[in-house]
Amino acid sequence: MTDLTAFIAGLPKAELHVHHVGSASPRIVAELAARHEGSTPVPADPAALADYFAFRDFGHFIEVYLSVVDLIRDDEDVRTLTYEIARELARGQVRYAELTVTPYSHVRRGIPAPAFCAAIEDARRAAAAEFGVELRWCFDIPGEAGLAAAEETLRIALDERPDGLISFGLGGPEVGVPRPQFKPYFDKARAAGLHSVPHAGETTGPETVWDALRELGAERIGHGIAAAQDPRLMAYLADNGIPLEVCPTSNVRTRAVPDLAEHPLPALVAAGVPVTINSDDPPMFGTTLEQEYAVAARLLELDEAGVADLARAAVEASFLPPAGRAALVSEIDAYTAQ
Repeated sequence: MTDLTAFIAGLPKAELHVHHVGSASPRIVAELAARHEGSTPVPADPAALADYFAFRDFGHFIEVYLSVVDLIRDDEDVRTLTYEIARELARGQVRYAELTVTPYSHVRRGIPAPAFCAAIEDARRAAAAEFGVELRWCFDIPGEAGLAAAEETLRIALDERPDGLISFGLGGPEVGVPRPQFKPYFDKARAAGLHSVPHAGETTGPETVWDALRELGAERIGHGIAAAQDPRLMAYLADNGIPLEVCPTSNVRTRAVPDLAEHPLPALVAAGVPVTINSDDPPMFGTTLEQEYAVAARLLELDEAGVADLARAAVEASFLPPAGRAALVSEIDAYTAQ
């Protein structure tokens, strides 16, 4: 595995399912917590964050996640966070990332939408110039905040329309948050040219994935691992080439699956479902994209060629224009040929 570890470390990658705030490294989180000490439960000591990020269940994860969101209080915090995320991505040889961003969470905490969008765009341009990382945005609805959040997320997406915005999503808890209610917002986002990438089938069953496909016009599914319980759904995903954004360690850490040995990734791949490997909220889950590739390699019994195919699959499932996809695939091919 040592050789494979080195191979994965140097492999050029794309990441399609990674959350903006959830990518904040312990260093950044501790720095922000120190800045706001006395008004946050988040520890200002990076060493103490591992315990703080020990999640009892998905509900507790959301609670902790929102406490970290609460550390981001002005546009300078937003810019710092985004720029530092790009630095971490570059260290992992990520060339292209579609970051799930939840503008509603920041705007309702007092950061004006134009200032928020200007901050992420400034960081995006700096990331490309200084780190060689291309960032794009998926603006997602925090499902637990209801239709008011959907309305505001759509308004920000369409009114501000930052250059990096390419897709529209839906995150947060699935239990008690039916997908169909968000159909009008996805319809308008898609009519405006945004891609549909909702979370579904992470902590609920296959029906949530069907809803995302039928009601929200999903082109990719965030997580989607419950599809493994429904052979008809797996066949549909395979036949229509609809990829799942699979995040193995995340699923264990949020208790969506009991342990990695029981992860449905092998069943999904065996059924021909297109899959991409992603890190979700890497520092919060104590992982990196490299580690997720290593986990997938173990679960799927892959060699270097198989791991390189995973990297290509992420590029092909991305919303990069054809020339950008071809360039990144060529870079992966050149790396594997060495």
